[in-house]
Amino acid sequence: MKAGYTYILTNKSCLTFYIGVTNNIWRRILEHKSGLGSKFTKKYNLTYLMCFEEHSTIEDAIVREKQLKNWHREWKINLIKESNPEMLDLAASWYTEEEINDFKETQNYIE
Repeated sequence: MKAGYTYILTNKSCLTFYIGVTNNIWRRILEHKSGLGSKFTKKYNLTYLMCFEEHSTIEDAIVREKQLKNWHREWKINLIKESNPEMLDLAASWYTEEEINDFKETQNYIE
């Protein structure tokens, strides 16, 4: 069985949250940072990874995603602050701007 991840993204002002699920957190965050993640995250510039959880299966991750989407905003913020008290982008050092731009160009070429 393949592992799954739930994650929470926000933007610079932390006004909007996005909760997602994936089987590859590194690829999915690169997609979001490249503006290719989803229409919603692109519209609100949600590229800051606030927290993520690994699950033993993708099915478990989907269950958790649905649970988190029903949470109040305050509960989500409390969850984030448990592992990320300063609410910094956990993926800030994962990719350089050049890697993000190269990925975006590659994906646009494929599409």
